[in-house]
Amino acid sequence: MCRLVEPPSLLPAIPAMRTCRFVVILWIGILCGLSSPDRSVTRAEELLSASSDLPEAVDHYVQERLDRYGIEPAPIADWQTVLRRTSLDLAGRIPTAAEYEWAERLPESDRRLAIVEHLMSLSDFDFHLRNSLDELLLANNPHNGEFRDYLLWAVRSRRPWDQIFRDLMAASSTDGPEKGAVHFLRSRVRQLDDLTNDTAILFFGVNVACAKCHDHPLVDQWQQDHFYGMQAFFSRTFMTRRNVITERPFGSVKFKSTAGEEKTASFTFLTGAAAEDKSPSFSDDERKRLEEQLRKMEQNENTGYVLFPDFSPRRELVELALQDAEDRFFAKNIVNRTWQRLMGLGLVDPPDQMHAANPPSHPELMDWLTRDLVEHRYDLRRLVRGIVLSDAYARSSRWASSDTPPSPSTFALAATKPLTPRQLATSLLVAARAPQTDPLDANSDASPWGRLRNDLENQAGGWVREFEYPTDPFQVAVDEALFFSNNERVQNDLLRDANDWLVGRLKATESDEELIRTLWIHVLTRQPDDEELATAQAWLSRDSTERFDSIRSLTWALLAGPEARFNR
Repeated sequence: MCRLVEPPSLLPAIPAMRTCRFVVILWIGILCGLSSPDRSVTRAEELLSASSDLPEAVDHYVQERLDRYGIEPAPIADWQTVLRRTSLDLAGRIPTAAEYEWAERLPESDRRLAIVEHLMSLSDFDFHLRNSLDELLLANNPHNGEFRDYLLWAVRSRRPWDQIFRDLMAASSTDGPEKGAVHFLRSRVRQLDDLTNDTAILFFGVNVACAKCHDHPLVDQWQQDHFYGMQAFFSRTFMTRRNVITERPFGSVKFKSTAGEEKTASFTFLTGAAAEDKSPSFSDDERKRLEEQLRKMEQNENTGYVLFPDFSPRRELVELALQDAEDRFFAKNIVNRTWQRLMGLGLVDPPDQMHAANPPSHPELMDWLTRDLVEHRYDLRRLVRGIVLSDAYARSSRWASSDTPPSPSTFALAATKPLTPRQLATSLLVAARAPQTDPLDANSDASPWGRLRNDLENQAGGWVREFEYPTDPFQVAVDEALFFSNNERVQNDLLRDANDWLVGRLKATESDEELIRTLWIHVLTRQPDDEELATAQAWLSRDSTERFDSIRSLTWALLAGPEARFNR
């Protein structure tokens, strides 16, 4: 049956504008002469013990493959590189000078663990994880304040990933903190194909678009029944004129197979598991009356009621996805996307092609991490912490050998990753402001650093539109280069002449060497090498009457340079 509920006042939706993208993958081998990994499903008893330490499991399986092919990996990167990389990946920003000096004083044996524990204790971690989930889930509707508020609340309250999935699929009408979750569906509800395929891609790592008009030409696993079975879960979803997401109490998806057969789709998940249609039966008069009520809800904003059927196909999708104990598409997808974000390349690549014809580069590692995530109640913080504490994560990105570097899928060396717009914007502000407040004393959002970090997060929101979002392959856009060269905001904000900003502090520094070392630490998280030091000294001493301009131009060169643009 249906419930009648008075809807709250909600913001208008922004319809999704998406272009269909068809991805075809033809496996002809793996680079560097590596043979295809084993495509069989790893049995639980063949995996490392569930009690194994997560970083230990990561290194075990990565090293196992390196040994198999006789690859000597790159060494662990120097501590300055690891500090900067870890700060960017956990806090969404470069380290402050205070954090640099603190890390420098730590015993080498304790340094990496101390850095990770420090960064994960800050509000910075919550902001960055929120931003990463926002970029993943609502790329079609960026800068949505309500959705971002929901994600921040979910991250801060340690909401498990499966519960976030439930929130997004429920799209409940509420005035509570969950209300922003509605925007995942609301931004796509007018385009059924987008809603279907985006859900399959973002939560299950499966692009079923190619199976809409015919069975997938290259992947036997995906057939028309899978696309329309997934679509059936969303076909009844609609938005009222008052912007409330609800479902019709009846309705079905019909399609014509390539053989010309007329078919009605059942509520079928990607595994083939189907949900029973528990929709009540309606007489012709009841159905007619309901259709009139539904029409009013969709067309008349003054309609004072909303129908919420007791049977919800979307709720059935959630249960089928979470009950999947064999393929585990839901858990594997977020493991893969988290690995991709931190390591630069997914265990399954591309991340929307999770199927038997495109196995993980490290199947046992994927299975171990998936099992660990499920057994620890979809705790994303645990997963992130474990990966960044592994040696595989901390390797140098430089390949010192004269030989051709091995395939990126071996993870023999670290990937060089372009910063996201929010990482770049926040890092520029941290460097330029040279904050005197100390993140090491940030025990709450009310602390000086907590307040400053919240301010930085808000300020960064005004800069993100100026920067290119990383794609593969990545190239800095012309607009971004012109922004750094010509925009007054760079001069007035990043290069501000004030005592509490970097340029102002550098201006008051008498020693050129001290000035240069301070600049390199604030912007690049390292000391300059001898050549850089000599070049910068020559630049500063070229004309004593133009010393301030020389300081500003040197600072600009580092802020706008390639090293500041990438996580190396």
